[in-house]
Amino acid sequence: MSSATTDASGVRPARWPWLLVVLYAAIGTTGMWVVSLNGEELAGQILLVVAFGMFAVVGALISSRDRRNVIGGLLLWCALVIVFSALCSELTTWLVVHGRVGPFTVFCGFMNNVGWVCSILPTILLLPLLFPDGKLPSRRWRILLWLVAVSLVVMFFDLLLAQRTFTGSNPDIGVTNPLYVPAIGRLPTFDPAIGVLFPIFAICAIVSLFLRFRRAHGVERQQIKWVFFGFAFAVLGIIVAGWLPDGFANNALSAIAFAAFPLSIGIAVLRFHLYDLDVVVKKTLLYAALAVFATIVYLGLVVGLGAVLGRDSSFLTMVAAVIVAVTFQPVRTRLTRFANRIVYGKRATPYEVLTEFSERVGDAYADEDVLPRMARVLGEGIGAERADVWLAVDHELRDVAAWPTAVVDAAQIPLPNGSVPSIDGVDRVFPVQHAGELLGALAVRKPASDPVTPSDEKLMSDLAGQAGLVLRNVRLTEELKLRLLDLKAAQKRLVSAQDEERRRLERNIHDGAQQQLVALQVRQRLVEQLIDRDPAKAKEIVAQLQTDTGSALQDLRDLARGIYPPLLADEGLAAALTAQARKASLPVAVEAAGIGRFSPSVEAAVYFSVLEALQNVAKYAAATSAQVLVANGDGELRFEVRDDGKGFDPARTGYGTGLQGIADRLATLDGTVQVRSAPGEGATVLGSIPVATVEAQA
Repeated sequence: MSSATTDASGVRPARWPWLLVVLYAAIGTTGMWVVSLNGEELAGQILLVVAFGMFAVVGALISSRDRRNVIGGLLLWCALVIVFSALCSELTTWLVVHGRVGPFTVFCGFMNNVGWVCSILPTILLLPLLFPDGKLPSRRWRILLWLVAVSLVVMFFDLLLAQRTFTGSNPDIGVTNPLYVPAIGRLPTFDPAIGVLFPIFAICAIVSLFLRFRRAHGVERQQIKWVFFGFAFAVLGIIVAGWLPDGFANNALSAIAFAAFPLSIGIAVLRFHLYDLDVVVKKTLLYAALAVFATIVYLGLVVGLGAVLGRDSSFLTMVAAVIVAVTFQPVRTRLTRFANRIVYGKRATPYEVLTEFSERVGDAYADEDVLPRMARVLGEGIGAERADVWLAVDHELRDVAAWPTAVVDAAQIPLPNGSVPSIDGVDRVFPVQHAGELLGALAVRKPASDPVTPSDEKLMSDLAGQAGLVLRNVRLTEELKLRLLDLKAAQKRLVSAQDEERRRLERNIHDGAQQQLVALQVRQRLVEQLIDRDPAKAKEIVAQLQTDTGSALQDLRDLARGIYPPLLADEGLAAALTAQARKASLPVAVEAAGIGRFSPSVEAAVYFSVLEALQNVAKYAAATSAQVLVANGDGELRFEVRDDGKGFDPARTGYGTGLQGIADRLATLDGTVQVRSAPGEGATVLGSIPVATVEAQA
């Protein structure tokens, strides 16, 4: 199995661009050595080599991630051609001075004269047109592309055929051009045209970048902003350096100007994660720092300490190797943190964010603590201004945790069709799902100067994937709390209903049966007095007593039926509901055949719920008929009460006392009630009780 690693996107970074960087360093070092042989000013040349080295490094960063990207290839080409041209310039001077003129000297002189045409000019004029995706902003810009290409080709052949002498680093020292054509050499120089055209081309390139900037959004807008300012600074610096005399100041300003261009692209790479190069950049910094550390240890011990003590270098080399081996891991850890700080800034790396979140989930934190910690990990992980955790409860989103402040948005957002809607004031919203069920969402808002990047989106997506189980547990807790509140409210209503029913029975007995019994008692005393004096009258009163006693007995039976009907206890729901339907004030059809018998609590709950629904129909529906359906199946006893009345809007009307009583009565048996209605379409009350659960509890 290959040991080569891949980056965050699963693509293995290419190695060949870094070999070109090494080649650049070798050519540049050789060139500086020849500069010293020629006795020329060295400091300014070193600055130029370092400046163009930034072209090579940034180009390698981009090409290692995407080998087909035009931007990376153009930067690498510019760096290699210009440094090779500089080396040829110094070699031309050295060879002519030492009398070694030949074909190679002519070639070096030629490269010195045309190198800048083949490297710097194409990069400065074409790269703004192609940034950041390697494509032109539109087809209209092909005209500018062809004009630049034709101008560069004309300049190339002019330098090749119209120059008598190819000069080196010293303009007074050169070699004869064997390809010189006198007819072309006598033509007017192209310098005035170049002085006019190329500034125009550069301005057009800046305009194209500005237009692309205006159309861009988010991360691309920030990337173009950096490159736009870097390019403008580079052009301005090159123009100013052209006015200065040759020397260190000219070289230093030119180096700063040239370096500004790749540095601006590098900032876009590091700061705004252009081309998703986080892992590549981090590894590059890490390996470079480790190499510097090992080099310092070796030079310090073998060269420095060896020169002072006069010890054998082989022994010191072994000591240096031991020190590097012992300190490698702790140094690597510290350098990794340093590289992460360079690439990710003050934020944690995506791996650290996910690791910390997993540790938080694994610890035994209360729900009130887990959600704020989740918001903090998310906000700090991507450098957000604000991070919120939203929980899906009862078909709506609720803001349950926020960072950096603990103040949450009290507003609740409906969930249309079970999907996460847009939320005002946030940049990105990621749904949190578990087993295909929507549990909530993670929302962030970032500063305008640091928009959400693809890396941030991937981190949020991964974090949302891990947060599913946490939000499920939290939602279960919230639902249990809501259920507990509903049960407490239902308990209070049931107690109030029981008290009211007790008082009603007391009033009915006091005002009805009790008064009848008192009257019977009075008449019995009267009969006792009339037996001897007026037997006929006494006999008449006894007959009346029998009638009144029957009436009182009927009233007591009616009261008893209101508590628990005897017919319901003896024959079940179908018979009791059918008998009650005959007494209704409007035609009621009952369909309850074959439902069987159930526990007394279940039958009583369905019976009184149906009676309450029929009473509501009689009072409020203005209906001409009603229908009662009772069925049993799938472990549930279900009932429906339909009417053809005027109907109403359940969302606006809500539950009255009667419907709330039905809901509370069924809730004691884990049942539910639902009302379906619309104005002019009647109403339907649907209830269900899980019979298997109730029977198991019984």
